[in-house]
Amino acid sequence: MLPLIRKHTPKSGKDIIAQDEAITQLRSFILNYKKQKKKAVLLYGPTGTGKTSSAHALAKELDLEIFEINASDFRNKNQINEKLGSAINQYSLFSKGKLILVDDIDGLSGTKDRGAVTEIIKLMQKSTFPIILTAINPYDQKFSSLRNKTILVQFKPLGVNDTASFLEKICKDEKLTFTLDILKSIARRSGGDLRAAINDLEILSTVKDEITKESLEELGIREKEDTIINALLKIFKSTDPKIAINAFDYVNENLDQQMLWLDENLPKEYEKPADLQRAYDKLSRADIFSRRIRRWQHWRFLVYINALITAGIAVSKDKKYNKFVQYKPTGRILKLWWAKQKSMKKKAIAEKIAHHTHTSKREAIKSMPYFQIMFKKDKQLASKLAQEFDLDKDELTWLKK
Repeated sequence: MLPLIRKHTPKSGKDIIAQDEAITQLRSFILNYKKQKKKAVLLYGPTGTGKTSSAHALAKELDLEIFEINASDFRNKNQINEKLGSAINQYSLFSKGKLILVDDIDGLSGTKDRGAVTEIIKLMQKSTFPIILTAINPYDQKFSSLRNKTILVQFKPLGVNDTASFLEKICKDEKLTFTLDILKSIARRSGGDLRAAINDLEILSTVKDEITKESLEELGIREKEDTIINALLKIFKSTDPKIAINAFDYVNENLDQQMLWLDENLPKEYEKPADLQRAYDKLSRADIFSRRIRRWQHWRFLVYINALITAGIAVSKDKKYNKFVQYKPTGRILKLWWAKQKSMKKKAIAEKIAHHTHTSKREAIKSMPYFQIMFKKDKQLASKLAQEFDLDKDELTWLKK
């Protein structure tokens, strides 16, 4: 029996929900590929918004063969030429057109993979087939050269109603009993990730053909126990470093999120000032190591970070506290994410302006307010500058705002 995620895979562009503008741009790129100045399109947006599904759906709709590789599958020029290069140079087996999908280029990381991005650009420019790349965050510094050679297409986070509507369609097709309120609850839990919402629906439907509030609550409790809440209990409610050290091993949260959870809940758990001071000292040292990884790509520091934020914080207290604490996530995660996205977009635009005005990126950033005024006040000038600076639609919209 096929999983729901595969059974309800989109068959054409119209089956992709709430991404009409992105689908129109992607279809236009594929159909007019030979006329395109840029030979690849970069689809970006949060997980589960339809980036990969769109490539496959349009390949079916337009009767094209699709060749898919994941960026994590290669790490150097030879591997890229072996996989991507051969796909570009080889014609379709069935004498029809072909799409090349390079999925999840966020998987390319650090100095080790820097040559990989350069090689992808070289192969892109020689390709006779449309190339589609996908990423969560295209404004990472490592993609600066790639952004200038691709058309950026944004996939926006899905709203609760959009996700719930798609879940409703699945329930009707699968003859599952449901209420719209329960489907909206599943949608909210997914945070705009349709894939996660469908997987949750499948878990609930395996017990019985009815989606109830009780089954949803059971799922929520189990997930919390298996993830971040259980990890915090191992750290905060123990003074044994052997128990705490593995707390985050099976937690589906990245390092930044783990540290923000700890930062938010430490003051609620550790009452004694001396305990709190020692714990925050460990957390701050971990943050220093994290910054060194970002700056110098010294990934061996990860083992020190994990030791500091687990065993280090656990042994910072003289004895464990027996009180009950309801651990809560911080609101800073979303704020930090948006701030980072805004900053990276600004830097990406500044790079293009700096390149075309023969100045430094720092000077371009300083001049950004003046460019924003020009783009808002004079449409004709804005159009000329956008063409001169090679700005895409998304970057143009940002400047006008």
